[in-house]
Amino acid sequence: MAPELTLVIAAVVLSLLDLLLPKQTNRTLLGWLSLISIVVSGLFVVSYLNPVETKQLLNLSYRIDDFGNIIKLVLLTGAGFVTFMSIGSLKKDEIPHIGEFYYLLLPATLGGMIMASSGDLITLFVGLELLSITSYILVAMRKKDHRSNEGAFKYIVLGGISSAIILYGMSFLYGISGSTNISVINTVIGQNAEAILPFIYLSFFLLLAGFCFKIAAAPFHMWAPDVYQGSATPVTAFLAVVSKAAAFAVMFRILYGVFGIGQLMELPVHKDVLLSLMVVAALAMVLGNFVALRQTNLKRLLAYSGIANSGYLLVPIATQFSMVHFSNFSEFAFYLIAYLFMNIGIFAVLMIVEHSTGDEQISGLAGLYYRAPGTAVATVLLVLSLAGLPLSGGFFGKLYIMLGTLQTHNYWLAAIMIGTSVVSFYYYFGFIRQMFMRSDFESREINVPLPLGITLWLCAGISVLLGIVPQLVLSWIERIFSLTQDLFFFG
Repeated sequence: MAPELTLVIAAVVLSLLDLLLPKQTNRTLLGWLSLISIVVSGLFVVSYLNPVETKQLLNLSYRIDDFGNIIKLVLLTGAGFVTFMSIGSLKKDEIPHIGEFYYLLLPATLGGMIMASSGDLITLFVGLELLSITSYILVAMRKKDHRSNEGAFKYIVLGGISSAIILYGMSFLYGISGSTNISVINTVIGQNAEAILPFIYLSFFLLLAGFCFKIAAAPFHMWAPDVYQGSATPVTAFLAVVSKAAAFAVMFRILYGVFGIGQLMELPVHKDVLLSLMVVAALAMVLGNFVALRQTNLKRLLAYSGIANSGYLLVPIATQFSMVHFSNFSEFAFYLIAYLFMNIGIFAVLMIVEHSTGDEQISGLAGLYYRAPGTAVATVLLVLSLAGLPLSGGFFGKLYIMLGTLQTHNYWLAAIMIGTSVVSFYYYFGFIRQMFMRSDFESREINVPLPLGITLWLCAGISVLLGIVPQLVLSWIERIFSLTQDLFFFG
């Protein structure tokens, strides 16, 4: 557990250091120390890839397997980029207590890592609440901004309700199985499914509703636009990437581990679970893309874009339940990696424009090519990936998911993926239209801080690289995961 302990120790040390440093001292040092701890934690995770056997810790409640390791690398990479692009770029009016922001990212990331490795409902819920409570604080850090206060209030109320719904669903699983261990629950309910069928349905739909809130999937997305708009931009980037990836990881693990394998696959409940996930995925894709067409605020637009992407990422989770298609995790992980870089990059663009012009509207991008040509070119590369155009990571991510969907003969879901992706071209190309075909009448100068510029070009370059060598990345994920796939839950 060295990766997790690294973040725990760093968070404690940085919080004490923040208290001891004089108020007038620049907190940039805390940002660099936080980034170093994230890198060290990531190196520990890399050293544990391809284990000879899955390690079970804490009485089988914590698993060190390659599913968890790959997700942890995504979480740490996202947290690292958010920390790095914030160093020297944050203003007092954005986040009054900058030191707190840097070290609060660590327990939030830790919560996501615990969720990714949980083999037990109790451990899972502890990680979920650690991430959730820390996220509530991060959203509310702009205490003098009424939009932040409104977003934080909605987030904590609806987040508390969703956590209660998840816990209620877990209580039914515990009641019908007598255990909180995921593999034991699957075995017990598979053996007694006919007698407890109503409780299986009830627990599944409660868990589905709670988890869909965490990933901002329609129709449980109502919090996302207001929270994204009210939060400081680095916090919004963290919620859009790290928090969402952690929620998807735990959704993948618990729904597949409890309802997707074993004797339940032979019962009608398996088809109902599969259909429910597909319907939610379709709703998220349709609603997210069509509502995004009407948005003029960049954060709200990216919130609805994130809702649509939640639908795309739900598709491989739904088809994971199929007995004819077993590479779903690789497709899911590939698109999650592409999603990470293209979203972190686009939020870096938003921070650059916001800090230079104070404008969160899409009109703030007007004439960007003439004011900062390099930034505009990198933004185009990211937009092409977000839209899913060829030779980009986003294109191949969607393509692999769609091919997997076709392999399971869910043609209607693949058709919705294609149709909604075409719809997304309009609002994504709005970025390009503003940058190249509009003029900024105020001629506001664009200043690009070095960390933001590096983040932007790294994310743009990796997004293109994922489109050039997609099969290499996908094969790497498959090779790692296939070694422990049989031990995904039963090791």
